[in-house]
Amino acid sequence: MHLVEPTDFKILDAFEDGKRNIGANIAAEIDADRGYVNSRLRSLEDYNLLERVGPINNSGLYVITSKGQFVLEHRNIYQNNDVDFDSFVNKKFNQEVI
Repeated sequence: MHLVEPTDFKILDAFEDGKRNIGANIAAEIDADRGYVNSRLRSLEDYNLLERVGPINNSGLYVITSKGQFVLEHRNIYQNNDVDFDSFVNKKFNQEVI
């Protein structure tokens, strides 16, 4: 998993309250380009850190997953180059490294 710092953590942090949100709102909240935020949302979804939710598949509405919460809570470990962060996260979630 390759996260873009600080943007990806800012995005995850914007979802920390557990509420659903869309890229345009997140971009405004973190003062970033809307198109860039939307591309990062898709990447974070690919890593299973965010989940796209209804009411329709292409609504662009996302919510943070338990894995996303875990990554957000352990961002200090991500920043530690001595730790294999993928293994750390995947051990917790019993998944293969992406």
